[in-house]
Amino acid sequence: MPARFMDGRAARAMTSTQPKHIIVAISGASGAVYGVRLLEMLRELGKVQTHLVVSDAGWLNITQELGLPRTDIEALADVVYPVHNVGAAIASGSFRCDGMVIAPCSMRTLAAVALGLSDNLISRAADVMLKERRKLVLMVREAPLNLAHLRNMTSVTEMGGIVFPPVPGFYQRPQTIEEMVSQTVSRVLDLLDLPQADAVRWNGL
Repeated sequence: MPARFMDGRAARAMTSTQPKHIIVAISGASGAVYGVRLLEMLRELGKVQTHLVVSDAGWLNITQELGLPRTDIEALADVVYPVHNVGAAIASGSFRCDGMVIAPCSMRTLAAVALGLSDNLISRAADVMLKERRKLVLMVREAPLNLAHLRNMTSVTEMGGIVFPPVPGFYQRPQTIEEMVSQTVSRVLDLLDLPQADAVRWNGL
């Protein structure tokens, strides 16, 4: 049926069958496990196409913190881009995308996004998300925070981005680091409007 003759119900049905496109970026802050777990949980959801870009420092952190080979990480994504390829598909607003998460987000990457530098594919893709008014979640990772960090967070928030430090919730009494990481990543998936059948939620006292 030609698109111009579709009624609302048919158009929604067709849209619902299309996979969502989510960009996952891993920068050089500590906490590479968040980006890797995000890729795993997005794959478990199904009907999500993931686009991965990792900074040079991000790859170093993956090796240091997780001890995983690069090929294992890349295998979790549907499409992988070199961080310096600013001509990649995700660098353009014409590429249809449903959201982007930088997990973790270093203070250097935060500053680049806040200032609109677009000096690599991570900051360029993030800039595209902001200018196209799409979901951008930054799992910023640093402590303590200086004034530059706080001001950059404010700038990104004012532009429509979501600053989401990966602060674990202890009210669910997690027993392992894996549980804490998964609960935090689950909250990020909520921000992306991705349904989760097995999400652990607070139901009151």
